[in-house]
Amino acid sequence: MGMPKPPRGKLPLSILAITICVSAFLVLLYTESITFFSPTSMFKLKPCAKRYAANKAATEKRKVDAALRRATDDRFEFDPKECSLNQGKWVFNRTNKPLYTDTSCPYLDRQVSCVKNGKRDLDYQKWEWRPDDCILPRFDPKTALLKLQGKRIMFVGDSLQRGQWQSLVCLVESVIPQGEKSMKRGRMHNVFKAKQYNTSIEFYWAPFLVESNSDLHIIADPKKRILRVDSVAKHAEHWTNVDILVFNTYVWWMSGLKIKSLWGSFANGEEGFQELDASVSYTLGLKTWANWVDSNINPNKTKVFFTTMSPTHQRSVDWGNEKGIKCFNETKPIRNKWHWGTGSDRRIMSAVVDVVGKMKTPVTMLNVTQLSEYRIDAHSSIYTESGGRLLTDEEKKDPLHHADCIHWCLPGVPDTWNRILYAHLLYV
Repeated sequence: MGMPKPPRGKLPLSILAITICVSAFLVLLYTESITFFSPTSMFKLKPCAKRYAANKAATEKRKVDAALRRATDDRFEFDPKECSLNQGKWVFNRTNKPLYTDTSCPYLDRQVSCVKNGKRDLDYQKWEWRPDDCILPRFDPKTALLKLQGKRIMFVGDSLQRGQWQSLVCLVESVIPQGEKSMKRGRMHNVFKAKQYNTSIEFYWAPFLVESNSDLHIIADPKKRILRVDSVAKHAEHWTNVDILVFNTYVWWMSGLKIKSLWGSFANGEEGFQELDASVSYTLGLKTWANWVDSNINPNKTKVFFTTMSPTHQRSVDWGNEKGIKCFNETKPIRNKWHWGTGSDRRIMSAVVDVVGKMKTPVTMLNVTQLSEYRIDAHSSIYTESGGRLLTDEEKKDPLHHADCIHWCLPGVPDTWNRILYAHLLYV
């Protein structure tokens, strides 16, 4: 007996399956690019679909999380009388983009131009200060210039105050047409002008605020510096007719336990100094500054600010990094709330609070110390200059002696100081 014949007009199941597979293959081949022939291309459609679905789910989750944060954010709009800006935390925001870079702003010193000097990790620019109580306004360059229109603002102090000045200049300069801005630099007095706004943003070098023998010609050896703690007259003649004054002084006072201090009761010139504890000398100098402000400033015409001390990060053991080398190679802020290291002197902070609190002229304190304490990652470290030249490769290999853990990279932490200043200016 022979094999039964398949029904007429019907293909065997095996042939039908082969035909369907070949057809599917031809369709796939037609729709795929030439990369179809790569070893993994036969299977890439399914993983792509999975990745797409995963990415979509992650995006949706981020949107939901952001909405929930907004819904549960009970912080109030910034009010200078109600908000304590020194209480908060640094929040990482990968989408954060600075308003300038050290290549886009032509007014930055090499000392603070970390990226231009070789720094590759830019995460330090992604952290935003988030106060616990209130919402800090975003810095808007045009609004800032409008608030400063027709006015002079002057930063007075040391190189850290110069950094805050450069930060503000760079924050606003990009919205000013090229022919409408200028910079004039001097040994002690620098002036940036925004002509169309009739505004000048200035910096005056006075590292102690009071006079010293190290003001114009810097004396490198702190033991040879002599401070006239009873006089600001030579400096203060440059502070008159200024609409907004922003003062600071701290780190130059911390060069030793004792400071050679001179005041009017001595008749023997510079030989008549007395060595005082740094905090005592600082208090005397600050009182001299406060007396000048109270005697010469009309609060109806001039607003006075005081930037509190900028912390240094010279001892990694302060934040628990026993094997660290100062601030070198630190990549994240300190997470320990209320961290306070040896680079911030509580006696100096108390002196500022005490002296300013007794002044008759209103002085707004820009309390940047606590929020800056956390930022061990944002100093210029080895990406800086020393003695007027950039560090060599050999010097960069010796961070113990060459890492700068006093000054800050720009853009960076001083931008937040100016964001706080800007928030106050909105209420002026």
